[in-house]
This record gives sequence, C-alpha cells and structure tokens, in this order.
Amino acid sequence: MRIIAGTHRGTALVPVGEGDVNAHLRPTSDRVRESLFNVLQGGRFGDPVRGGRVLDLFAGTGALGLEALSRGASHATFVDDGAVAQKLIAGNIVKLRRGPDCTVLRCKADMIPPGEACGLVFLDPPYGLNLGLPALRAARAAGWIIPGTVIVWEERTAQIAPQGFRAGDSRRYGDTWITVMEAI
Repeated sequence: MRIIAGTHRGTALVPVGEGDVNAHLRPTSDRVRESLFNVLQGGRFGDPVRGGRVLDLFAGTGALGLEALSRGASHATFVDDGAVAQKLIAGNIVKLRRGPDCTVLRCKADMIPPGEACGLVFLDPPYGLNLGLPALRAARAAGWIIPGTVIVWEERTAQIAPQGFRAGDSRRYGDTWITVMEAI
C-alpha cells in the first residue's frame, strides 16, 4: 500500500502486520483510492481535496486522509478507536512528516466530539455492521459536516443517501462500493 499521487507519491505506508488480523482492518486498495480521487478531483464535485479539511472516519491505516493530504488537503482528522489502527495511523503520519497537519482522535465514530467543519468526509466502516449511518449522523450533529460537505462512503453495498444528503455517484470495485454524496 502506497500513496498514489501528490507530494508523497510512491511512499509506502506502514503495512498491516500479520499479527494484526484480529484488528479487522480492510485498507482501501491502491487501485480503488486512485479511482476515487480521480472522481473527487475530476470536477463533478468541485475539488473537495485541494486546500480543504478532511475527516477520515473508521480511519484504519489513515490511507484515505493521507492521500488527501498528499494531494493538497490542508488538514486531516483521523478517527478510529482500535489500538492497532491508532498505531498504524501514527506511524504513517510520522513517516510522511505530516504531524502539524493532522489530528488523531481515539473514539468510536458515532461518539465523535464537536469539531471544525470539513469539505470532505471519508466513511469506511467495517462491512455489514450498520455503523456508517450512526457515524454520519454523529459527525453532522458535532459540526464536522455542513451543507456542501462531500461524503465518500465505502461499503459492501451501494448506499442510498439518507435524509439531509443528496446522492452523487456510486461505483463498484470488486466487493467494494464507493458511494459519493453531498450534505444539503
């Protein structure tokens, strides 16, 4: 797993170790991240990456938020309550020397504290556990999501935009669906 483009292009991220299988991490593949960022920066959604603030919920390794930083985001907040994920995120932030541009929160995504509005939110919950919608609602209630915020929801199935969000795009990559929506 590596950063695909931008200032950190080609940098390998700290790998998920063999002993970390019980952490249930499912990093977004390089191919899916590349396609996703092509969609995000292709103009249809403006460019929610360059110069923007990013929230990475269920961050895992932090690859999505770090890819956004590499492509010009100004700040990324990573949210994950797992000890293995916290270690991987911290290691990747240090490796890329992005400490001043990052905040790491150790909490459940549906218990996120109040924060600054972001232009882009990555939502990558464990598949099939119905954790995405409660996390999305919590982030909105805590001020992270405002009208115009672009949400990228990665799940096993395409997601229907809930009330307060407008559907944008859904694409399938193997057993992964990426649904892009916008807060209204």
